[in-house]
Amino acid sequence: MFKQDLIDFSFAELQNFCKDKNLPKFRASQIWRWMYCFGIKSFDEMNNISKLTRELLHDISLISRPQISEMQISTDGTIKWLIKLKDNSEVETVFIPQDDRGTVCLSSQVGCTLNCSFCHTGTQALVRNLTSGEIIGQLMIVMDYLNDWPSGKNNRKVTNIVMMGMGEPLLNYYEVCKAIKIMMSDDGIAISRRRITLSTSGIIPNIEKTGIELGVNLAISLHAVNDELRNKLVPINKKYNLETLIKSCKNYPKLSNSRRITWEYVMLKDVNDTSEDAINLIKLIKGIPSKINLIPFNPWPGSLFETSTQKNIDNFAKILMDAGFASPIRKPRGQDIYAACGQLKSNSEKIRKSQINKLVPIHNF
Repeated sequence: MFKQDLIDFSFAELQNFCKDKNLPKFRASQIWRWMYCFGIKSFDEMNNISKLTRELLHDISLISRPQISEMQISTDGTIKWLIKLKDNSEVETVFIPQDDRGTVCLSSQVGCTLNCSFCHTGTQALVRNLTSGEIIGQLMIVMDYLNDWPSGKNNRKVTNIVMMGMGEPLLNYYEVCKAIKIMMSDDGIAISRRRITLSTSGIIPNIEKTGIELGVNLAISLHAVNDELRNKLVPINKKYNLETLIKSCKNYPKLSNSRRITWEYVMLKDVNDTSEDAINLIKLIKGIPSKINLIPFNPWPGSLFETSTQKNIDNFAKILMDAGFASPIRKPRGQDIYAACGQLKSNSEKIRKSQINKLVPIHNF
């Protein structure tokens, strides 16, 4: 008998599921809290639900977790999971512990279609979008491992979420949006929207929607200050160029000095790391409340680029800071296990569109 996986539901969908099974409306709230506040995977543990109802739920549904293929722990404490999905596709998920926070980096697609030339993930063909349940499942695996339930407890280990793993989140907007709303649910995982950051290479049609519907922090994968270079580094720029990207960012809802755009800028030796580049970056984002993350390039096998010298990175940062922009230099984390920015990749092979349609609903932006 086919069992419906409840982790694939939004709260409204869970309510409809309960209604269809002639269960009272409040049952959805109980199940939701058990799943997302307490991390419960077995109906037997839901002790405020009658035994008869639990047996019914067990017969018609399940609460799954993706399978862990491999886990690696870096010398700096960063943890990376290779996670196998129901179709045997794989994605990578990373937990980055810091003194003042614990950040989970989630993937939104198996592979990527953007082919950014400095990114290891970009060398893997897009296999498919992830479902909201597969995105949430990554987070729940991390919380399981860290014993971070119930979700609202004091001194929780997972405090921040970044949609910066494999894939372009805004090319899978519907499922990503659904997953983030579950993360923010007050009766569930309860991560504040101010602690969730979505990174995009610049899928213009969905940037404004992200601000209106989710209100999370926006990070732009920039890496170049002119169209000629950005076309080579970030090919989606040929469709959505810098002029349209900057305009879209200026109009991002609720933008303010306390709510800034984060610009991600990978420092590539002799490519984008000159003083002139820094000055042009300042001109490009003038008038936009901004923070600039300078990211030393993280090498991977077969990459064509080198990391900028520390002297050039420091000089670049000083020019930005002198102009009034916060410009921290990101410390590479998890390099020894290929868990750092731009290093994620799996060996999943592209599958037929007919197979994808059976797994993931297609939603056009």
